[in-house]
Amino acid sequence: MPVGTVAERLLAYGVPLVVVSGGEPLNQQRRLVPLVERLVAQGVDIEIETNGTKVPDERLIEAGVHFNVSPKLSHSGDPAHQRIVPNALRALARIPSSAFKFVCRDTTDLDEVAGFVSEFGITSVWVMPEGQSREEIDDHMQTLVAGVIDRGWNMTTRLHTLVWGQKRGV
Repeated sequence: MPVGTVAERLLAYGVPLVVVSGGEPLNQQRRLVPLVERLVAQGVDIEIETNGTKVPDERLIEAGVHFNVSPKLSHSGDPAHQRIVPNALRALARIPSSAFKFVCRDTTDLDEVAGFVSEFGITSVWVMPEGQSREEIDDHMQTLVAGVIDRGWNMTTRLHTLVWGQKRGV
């Protein structure tokens, strides 16, 4: 679909914020930059959800995009070379509007997050408990909350799971 058509459809919603997510949006920066520029020119704020493995194009930063960065931790099972790209994480950490969210299960995950914070200069840290059910989320939240508070980080929940459970396409 041409960028102009995508922009027209998004602008027709009349919303003040568009969140770009799904897969890794920064893999499509060639097409993403002109879309973001059109939307921002019309007063729309943009957030891009990324796993932190790609350095964002300077034009996205200049457009004022907010980056929600969710690096995968070792418990994801993905090899480190696929989930940790130091130059991308450092670049994203330097952008004042970037927020880093880590999905955690236990306090060893918090120690791993602390390593990311130290190594890459991350300042905005959000911890989300892992879980596919209300019970799992609550259990992990209770396990994590004291350590998150002690480190001065932010805690969030999995609202989408609490509201819709495993239902997709809502």
